[in-house]
Amino acid sequence: MNIPYVSMIREEFRGYSPTKFQKDLLAGLTVAAVALPLALAFGIASGSTPAAGLVTAILSGIIIGGLSGASFQISGPTGAMSAVLILVAKDFGLPGLWVTGMIAGIMILLVGIFKLGRTVLLIPRPVITGFTSGIAIIIFVGQLGNFFGATAAPAGIPLLTALGVTTDSSLLRLFGYLGFNYAINVQTVITAAIVIATMFLLPKSISKRVPGSLIGLVIATLIVLALGWNVPTIGVIPSSIILDQRLTLDVIVLKDLPKLFMPALSVAALGAIESLLCGAVAGKSVGKRMDGDMELIAQGIGNLIIPLFGGVPATAAIARTSVGVASGGQTRLVSIIHGVILLLCALFLGPIISKIPMAALAGVLMATAIRMNEWSEIRWMIRHKFRSAIVLFFITMLATAMLDLTQAIIIGVGLSGLFYIYRSSTIEITRKEVDVRMLQQRGHTIDDSHPEISVAYITGPMFFAAAQTFRKAFEDRTCDKVLILSMRGVPLIDVSGLELIEELLEQQEKCKGQLMLCALQPAVMQMLVRSKLVDEVGKDNIFWAADAAILEANRRLGFPPAA
Repeated sequence: MNIPYVSMIREEFRGYSPTKFQKDLLAGLTVAAVALPLALAFGIASGSTPAAGLVTAILSGIIIGGLSGASFQISGPTGAMSAVLILVAKDFGLPGLWVTGMIAGIMILLVGIFKLGRTVLLIPRPVITGFTSGIAIIIFVGQLGNFFGATAAPAGIPLLTALGVTTDSSLLRLFGYLGFNYAINVQTVITAAIVIATMFLLPKSISKRVPGSLIGLVIATLIVLALGWNVPTIGVIPSSIILDQRLTLDVIVLKDLPKLFMPALSVAALGAIESLLCGAVAGKSVGKRMDGDMELIAQGIGNLIIPLFGGVPATAAIARTSVGVASGGQTRLVSIIHGVILLLCALFLGPIISKIPMAALAGVLMATAIRMNEWSEIRWMIRHKFRSAIVLFFITMLATAMLDLTQAIIIGVGLSGLFYIYRSSTIEITRKEVDVRMLQQRGHTIDDSHPEISVAYITGPMFFAAAQTFRKAFEDRTCDKVLILSMRGVPLIDVSGLELIEELLEQQEKCKGQLMLCALQPAVMQMLVRSKLVDEVGKDNIFWAADAAILEANRRLGFPPAA
């Protein structure tokens, strides 16, 4: 173990007492009650099995929770991750799913080792919100088949089908289901509806003690058994955490490895983002900071190990973490205890779990998909009419629901970059003649008239996007004997900005005028030095303030100082 981890553990368990352990135990029991139905549901939603989801929750709770960069973080299978994995499982089967998880684990581990966690958080908030909503659509639509009891995905709306539009994407599959051109199983609809209603309508006084998803599963299962309904159920749950279907060398298809790189990148990016955001949100509520890089190392190690047992990729789960915090959890033992309890459920409650209807799990996932939307964030953007944020949100959401998730992130980040460049391209250039009276009030002795000296005050970054505005500001000017650029308001300059200054220098030289620069920021001055433009302008033409430049220009033009 590295020294930071050991120091964290010592600090975390300093003064640990039986009273704190009792709080951890109760919090672990509560988190396990929340995690059990979600683990089973997300196992299916990931394209694997309920048992795989349960194994993932057990191992991530013990391994990732034990190595975590925060005492409060709880990991497991999540809805966001399952939306990515279902596509991988569809194209490459379970072996592809396991290999993707292992490659993603390596990527996350490297990000943590090289302390690159901050770069993951550079993705703008509207993009993350849109990504989350797009994932919610994927999860919701993905469970409509179990909800309606449809044995196969509907062919789609006749008009769309006639136009050659397939139902591969979530939104188009949704249109297909809305066409209702398939047989609906009323029993599965009622079963799922019971779970959804329980999760949304259960009084908070009850749901705080026992999660609505667990209560809904119990009620729906008892009704199905009592009425003898013939609906699909989970099936056999192996009484072991080492599943028969798991990653081994003989199941790896070498020719698929290059194709799995991009899905693995999506899984790694999503896992890192979700884990760091979860830690930031929960850390604020408990007043503790998470070591982001250590957390990513834990996530990477966990996701390297989980496929070997047959599980699916895991990440930090905000719902389970919040429950642990709200339940009074004190240390990382909450995560470990919750994993042990789930292990006991797998070993001893398998026959009972196997009778849970698939439609009931569909209800859990559909309710979770609705809740996972960041509704407060969405309302805030719309209420304050932040148009660029709203556009980013909707485009990312639609791209996530209709395209590959990696493409959705690229589109979202790319658009946010364009919006940023557009906003940053605003540059203000104010050209003025010398304000002699003001200089005289400051105690400078200077002549009363200086039409040959012009000062241009520049505010904003001088980079490629501002070039047109800059050139337009100087295109109709008459040649000045001395042109002074006051650049105190210029925080940065790129190659295009340097070329703009060079153009002005050439114009001044053609008309036998001079160009002076003043009030340069350190970053701007560094670029001028690197480009050798300092030598072209002349070091004697660079001043710390506009006043000094004006007085020197006055002296060079031969104006005598005022008496």
